[in-house]
Amino acid sequence: MFAKKSTNAINLISGISMVGVMVGSAALIIILSVFNGLETVVLGMFDTITPQIQITPAKGKTFDPTTPFFNGLRKNKDVYAFSEVLQENALLKYNDKQAVGMVKGVSDDYLKNQKLDSTIKEGRFVLHNKSGDNAVIGSGLQTYLAVNTLDPFTELELYSPKKSISVNSINPANDFNTKSIRVSGVFEVQQEFDSGIIVPLEFARQLLDEPRNVSSLEIDLNPGVDIDKFKAQLIEHLGNGFSVKNRAEQNSSLHHIFNSEKSMVYIILTFILIIAIFNVVGSLTMLVIDKVKDIAILSSLGAGKKLIKQIFLLEGMMITMSGCVLGLVIGLVFYYLQHNFGLIKMGEGTLLNSYPIGLKWKDFILVFITVGIFSFLASALSANLSVKKINQINQTL
Repeated sequence: MFAKKSTNAINLISGISMVGVMVGSAALIIILSVFNGLETVVLGMFDTITPQIQITPAKGKTFDPTTPFFNGLRKNKDVYAFSEVLQENALLKYNDKQAVGMVKGVSDDYLKNQKLDSTIKEGRFVLHNKSGDNAVIGSGLQTYLAVNTLDPFTELELYSPKKSISVNSINPANDFNTKSIRVSGVFEVQQEFDSGIIVPLEFARQLLDEPRNVSSLEIDLNPGVDIDKFKAQLIEHLGNGFSVKNRAEQNSSLHHIFNSEKSMVYIILTFILIIAIFNVVGSLTMLVIDKVKDIAILSSLGAGKKLIKQIFLLEGMMITMSGCVLGLVIGLVFYYLQHNFGLIKMGEGTLLNSYPIGLKWKDFILVFITVGIFSFLASALSANLSVKKINQINQTL
């Protein structure tokens, strides 16, 4: 591999082929690692407000959470937090501004989530205090309604249609349940969540005229409990009447987007890497031409076609795979530097100072196998030329 050839151009082309594979491999592993980091950060933001397991009715909007099974589930030793949730759209009014938002009423166990405070942009995540019930509003609604969390005198007004509407009612306002609540804080997670408001469960029951049923049950488990196994047990007991989802299934669209984008990037960069790998065809072709006499000598000494093909196949694999290994090492070094020192910064006004990065060994294996497959094809293509040279030499002799 490192021996000097009769023509220096062959060494140069071989070096360029190796560098091309090295750069392609490094770029592929670095970009895949950045996608891993972004996925971890974004999904981590969703995890702050998404339960480990969510139970919803398969049909309809609400269900009774006081059945013997659910009552036993509350006391299950594996359950850390058992939150009852009642949610529905309602009209929100603050001063002279109005908007429609999702009202989410939660029970006290919801506050056991220690990550809730990290979502607070303004104020505090408080649903009860000495003055009574409080609400935490999403940043999207807060901006639109211009809600001031420091104003103790102006409350947020909520309107929801009554279930039993009076036909003879002259005043349309009588057909709505109206409640007022003080806003204690503003949370910010993602646009889908930031257009809602979180209130105490009893407040939501009075507003939505729903004294017993809930929209969903949100369950967080104690550390060390197998989530998938616990979910399977719930599905077995609840049957087809309920839908049981883990965090990945609750955010399935987000997972699908990340997986699709990562797959497309992998395919695009793999095509670039293939072009770099097939540069070795030119290098080996020139090498075969340069080594015609050596091929003739080996053939005269009794070397068969298979052995000669293996020599050039090994040469091509050594060029490309050494470039691949160097590229993976560069990717690993870049991960260490970016993870510990944040070399590449993100723009101003972003949540993170530098681009996040995540290391997954399966990405290294994927890149190594990808380069190995196409390296073998390219090297085998060039190795076949050496056999043809043997035939030409034999005809000449």
